[in-house]
Amino acid sequence: MPQQRRKVAFSGKKKKDQILQKRSLKGQPKYLRSTQESNEDSDAQERTVDKKLMEQPLTRGGRNKNVNRYNLQFIQESKKEIEILKQEGFRPLDVLTPTQREIDERYFETYDFPVRPSWTFNQTKEQLDRNENRYFKEYIDELLQKKERNNLKEHSLFELNLETWRQLWRVLEFSDILLIIVDVRYASLMFPPSLYDYIIHTIKKQAIVIFNKVDLVAAEAVVAWRHYFNERYPELPIVLFASYSVRSQKGAQRSRYQNAHRSSMEGVHNIYRECQKIVESDVDLSAWQQKIRDDMCTDELNNDETTTNNQEELRISNVTETTPHHHVKYNSGVLTIGCIGFPNVGKSSLINALKGRKVVSVSRTPGHTKHFQTIFLVPNVRVCDCPGLVFPSSTPKSLQVLLGSFPISQLQVPYRSLKLLAEHVNLPQLLRLHLPEEYDEWSAVAIADAWAYKRGFLTAKAARPDRYRAANHILRMCLSGQQQLIFQLYPPGYDDNRKSWSEHPDLAEVKKYHQAYNYEPDSETNEDTSSICSESGDSYDENSSNDETNADDDDCGDQILRSRNAFRLLDDN
Repeated sequence: MPQQRRKVAFSGKKKKDQILQKRSLKGQPKYLRSTQESNEDSDAQERTVDKKLMEQPLTRGGRNKNVNRYNLQFIQESKKEIEILKQEGFRPLDVLTPTQREIDERYFETYDFPVRPSWTFNQTKEQLDRNENRYFKEYIDELLQKKERNNLKEHSLFELNLETWRQLWRVLEFSDILLIIVDVRYASLMFPPSLYDYIIHTIKKQAIVIFNKVDLVAAEAVVAWRHYFNERYPELPIVLFASYSVRSQKGAQRSRYQNAHRSSMEGVHNIYRECQKIVESDVDLSAWQQKIRDDMCTDELNNDETTTNNQEELRISNVTETTPHHHVKYNSGVLTIGCIGFPNVGKSSLINALKGRKVVSVSRTPGHTKHFQTIFLVPNVRVCDCPGLVFPSSTPKSLQVLLGSFPISQLQVPYRSLKLLAEHVNLPQLLRLHLPEEYDEWSAVAIADAWAYKRGFLTAKAARPDRYRAANHILRMCLSGQQQLIFQLYPPGYDDNRKSWSEHPDLAEVKKYHQAYNYEPDSETNEDTSSICSESGDSYDENSSNDETNADDDDCGDQILRSRNAFRLLDDN
């Protein structure tokens, strides 16, 4: 019999050296490598290291060889910045005036976005790839230098993955009409003016702005945002829409979801009417109109996921389809509609509503859609879904977290974002929090501790409040608009003209969406921050469970922990 090979000892120190060696060999992406790394300080080097989010283990060979190619990439903070973020969590909250909650497009001033460099059909695929990598590297280097010159207190995130930008370039080239989806809660932060100028003036294509999630915002704010966009971008038609999600329908809730489905189909019909005005008689859209009528007669969206594998309706592009393409308007009599926008604005939900059933998966996690894909609504109308991109801007990272542009699960320190949220929304009142005994006034850490005590988010060994879990839970509730915990901003001049917006004739159109979802946003609750340092409130339902990450079971709703002392919890039990 063959002798067994003698085992060789492999210490932990050798294993650590092996891991460090693999990391050094892997290096950074080509378009992020700097030729002057030796002259940069340690903090600058740490800031320029890219961070891949939701990275999966690489496999040798097979179809999953490039599984991480389309993952989100952002700049990660240095250790000094992380320590500063932790200390800021203990600072008291500031009271914001209504005027401070108004926002315009100032964060996008002097910023553009990367576009495909010039090309010819004589170039090979390798030459195109080399030119695009060189252009993207130069663009990123110039953008980072601009941010350093501006001396921003907080670094702004933007997409660093060239493959994701290639998906956007392909959709812009491929589409006849572009749907720019924005979240109406903070519309100006979801609409880069440079994108508008490029679509209208450079490539000279038609575009439609979709105000999504109008059911989460007060009707007056929706009307004010539409008036602001009509003045700022008069060439863009605006369509209101509310994302309809397929849920379990039982008992009295069935009629509610039926009304929500009808409202979403009205938004689809409005999109059809705007497209009909653009194409006129060049494309026959009668089949699409009939399809919308048939979908309106149904009670709900079809959630049969087995139909999503139909290759005649859903086509996910491969790498070769992102190469340059000369656009032919209404090619072969087919209207191509492209959907673009920031992450987590509801592009996939809109496409499911356009199709009348679920054809693409939906998730609250930014970067869920990774590929450019086409869906045929009818034989002569197709929709292109583009992955969400974070366009370059000077928007603070803490604000980008509340906008849904950065995955909350990847947030290292959530206190700055929680502090910003608490300054806009009266969290102690909405969540019925009591100030813990060890704090004198409300701060981001105090709110996290109070919510951890209330929900029972305690560490396993010392039974201390799990601040990170509580803070992330609150941020997720805000992002999904649960428990009327809605973070929203307003257009310039909203507070001065509040009375005129409350009497505007377009309010009836917006309130239809609120009635369909059986939900009327309380604008006064979200706008009043004068009592932000109060110790209690009366608007939170204790028996509801809203943990999106399944951190706790629904049964915990009946056992809400009100004690402010961790050891008193044991006595209560």
